[in-house]
Amino acid sequence: MNKVAHYLQEHLIGEVMLGSDARNYFSTDASILKIEPSIVVYPRNENDVRKTARFSWQLAERGRVIPITARGSGTDQSGAALGSGIMLVFPAHMNRILELDNKSGSVIVEPGINYGKLQQALHTHNRFLPPYPASMEYSTIGGAVANNASGERSFKYGATRGFVRELRVVLANGEVIETRRLNKRELNKKLGLASYEGEIYRTLDSMIEENKELIANMAPKVSKNSAGYALNEIRKKDGSFDLSPLFVGSQGTLGIVTEIQFDTEPYNPHTTLVLALCDDWQVAEEALTEINKMGELPSAVEAVDSKLLDIVQKNNPNLLKDVLQPPFPKLVLLIEFDNTSERVQKKLAKKVLKILQKYQITSKIEEDPTKQEELWKIRHSAASLAGGDEVGAKAIPFIEDGIVPMDQFQEYVQAVYGLFETNGLQAALWGHAGNANLHIQPFLNLAKVGDRQKVFRLMDDYYNLVLSMGGSTSAEHNDGRIRAPYLEKMFGPEVYELFKKVKQIFDPYGTLNPGVKLGTTLDDIKQQLRSDYNLDHLYDHMPRS
Repeated sequence: MNKVAHYLQEHLIGEVMLGSDARNYFSTDASILKIEPSIVVYPRNENDVRKTARFSWQLAERGRVIPITARGSGTDQSGAALGSGIMLVFPAHMNRILELDNKSGSVIVEPGINYGKLQQALHTHNRFLPPYPASMEYSTIGGAVANNASGERSFKYGATRGFVRELRVVLANGEVIETRRLNKRELNKKLGLASYEGEIYRTLDSMIEENKELIANMAPKVSKNSAGYALNEIRKKDGSFDLSPLFVGSQGTLGIVTEIQFDTEPYNPHTTLVLALCDDWQVAEEALTEINKMGELPSAVEAVDSKLLDIVQKNNPNLLKDVLQPPFPKLVLLIEFDNTSERVQKKLAKKVLKILQKYQITSKIEEDPTKQEELWKIRHSAASLAGGDEVGAKAIPFIEDGIVPMDQFQEYVQAVYGLFETNGLQAALWGHAGNANLHIQPFLNLAKVGDRQKVFRLMDDYYNLVLSMGGSTSAEHNDGRIRAPYLEKMFGPEVYELFKKVKQIFDPYGTLNPGVKLGTTLDDIKQQLRSDYNLDHLYDHMPRS
């Protein structure tokens, strides 16, 4: 591997590292897996990325495959930011805002920019990027695009894919392409290209045409989904064609994104918040279903359960001391409105209050920003699980992103409680109640053989449960290696074969993040499982979920 590293250092402007300390640092992300890379590269510009991809392609043509993994800040919980070959680390150099258009709100950035810093820059222009994840302050934009990330405000605004307008992407062979929505005439030009790009457009266009009915019906009937490849978003009914939705959420398995153009939304820092305390999950499901039918949606509908609050009270009793006192209700809801008109905010909040009162759910409206921050501590208290210990065990992320249809929400919650009880574990739920998208992190000690076995038993039981309800194994954290074994069962063998064809079209030699999304089994994961789960590289910030 020394020869490869020396060749790269000779031809790249950015730094190339072989040291064991650097490789060990990048051998983990926020997932439960560990894979050590062979070489760490800090690309300084797109040309460095292009040269790296081209060199890897040329080696693969001769039968030597050295995979490439693109990485941001390593906050990925699915194991997608890990790889055994070349690790391309973007935050060091490719971290700039390239253009910001005040009139349209459009912004062009490099993938290594910190999400929170971009958001701060947008706020100064009264704009924001709504699908920010909970990890915004310590994650990158490139990671959000790779995962099709979403978060608390995605209830109203949707996921990252809906805000990406154009991309610059380095293909597996080092060729650079630009993607955006093309009309029929522009598409025909692409189809006529003699380059690798033209071959991709021709093959993909034919595949979509031959399988249009299958692709049209492939998506699960849930409000958010980041699993699989978004084949159903490429061609619209008007005949327009865009590869951008395919790259968004592909986790670096189809190409390496080097530049992103986003649309943004008007930002209003003044919001109206509704706090609701509910003691019946079925009643909560009915009320949430009615809120979902409102003409104008809340910007956020977040929840934590009493079991999480009990853990917080036990381990950190002062965290919510002046906010919420035990005994805790079974479910706490935070429903926020961020409309540009504060009059509209208040009107909609009162409408929600009437719905909650109809179901006899205790609730109140809060408009004071300081008191709102205090109430948001209830939802953000989930962070204390990620950073805490429970008798030597830690909250482990591996079944943490399921979503089901709203009419299955109460049944989903009760089934998860039962699953935890069967395995002798303490359950704690939080997440995006408006989408029936929950986050769950069991307390386990991965140094213990019994707990390591529980990981795979729980994964199988949990993901089969979610799929039996017509849900998705990943609403916003994507597949990675952790959920890759369940993709075929979720989408069916025919769609899964299309996913494999897509991978073959874009990455015939398997150099782009192999083992992520496709081709990974539970046995593979068992070999990669950590024995000492920690978040050492994230403790500059308090990890949030």
